Amino acid sequence: MDVSSSVAQPPMPWLAPRWHELVRLMDAGRLPHAVLLSGPRGLGKQSLAEALIARALCARPGETACGECHSCHMLASGYHPDLLRVAPEEGKRMIRIDPIRQVNGFVSQTAQQGGHRVIEIRPAEAMNVAASNALLKSLEEPGQDTLFVLVSDMPSHLLPTIRSRCQQWTLKPPELEDCLDWLSKELGSEDEARFWFRAAGGLPLAARQLAEPGSRALRQQLHETFDALVRGAEPVAEAARLDRQAIDAILWYGIAWLEDLIRLGLSGEPEGLRNPDLAPLYRQAVKNGRVRDWFRLLDYAREQRRLLSEGGNPNPQLVLEAWLVRWAALLRS
Repeated sequence: MDVSSSVAQPPMPWLAPRWHELVRLMDAGRLPHAVLLSGPRGLGKQSLAEALIARALCARPGETACGECHSCHMLASGYHPDLLRVAPEEGKRMIRIDPIRQVNGFVSQTAQQGGHRVIEIRPAEAMNVAASNALLKSLEEPGQDTLFVLVSDMPSHLLPTIRSRCQQWTLKPPELEDCLDWLSKELGSEDEARFWFRAAGGLPLAARQLAEPGSRALRQQLHETFDALVRGAEPVAEAARLDRQAIDAILWYGIAWLEDLIRLGLSGEPEGLRNPDLAPLYRQAVKNGRVRDWFRLLDYAREQRRLLSEGGNPNPQLVLEAWLVRWAALLRS
């Protein structure tokens, strides 16, 4: 039964409508050979991908994989001869050409269990140009009973030739009522679920992560940092106090707060804020700086986060210092 529970899981509850569509296509024999599941990180795309992979490999599928057949047992064990997963090597951000060459060899083989051969590529946008071009031949001539499952946070970063050869399933953030029960159970109360869902911009898994003790502590530390900057603290010294924190997480919070701040600056209304508890800080910032300057700072934060995600190798501490210096200049202007 442990095997069944680990394999035959449906996707996250708010993705149920999309899952039912996929099941109908599979049962009608109309599921395309390549599916691109895309949407923002924290939405639960991987749960949909895992359910699709398990059902495609299952010998006796129902609404989900049965969890009891030999194929399901192999999948639960961590190895299935008809499944190939492609991801960046440990410590790397990019998928290079060699793993894609393995894909091309894999699709030329006969499925050992007599069903589908499944290839998962995640995150698909991590493929470099050479890897993407090498994949095209397999996507164009996949062979019978082959299923590609590509999972992407940023499908716009994929080559157009890759996107055009996949059926695209764009997943959007759910309404609160569609995930409130799940998130309330995860976080212990409905009030907590509502607060962190809003802070996460409507992404349930991101909300759960933000509510973890370490994330809460970082959020509080950053709040204190910006309050200190308003009072005249030295930004380089404040950056030094944050040197043990992940720069990507710091920039994520900063981008979300800047979007809030700009929203308040343009509308003057606090109702649409993701972080209403930070409204006093936002009002101080709006009072001291011009909206166009906050847009420039937002562009800077997004660009630095992009460079970090793509392995552009900026010095994290210098990025943090420069970012806080810019914040301080605007907060005090």
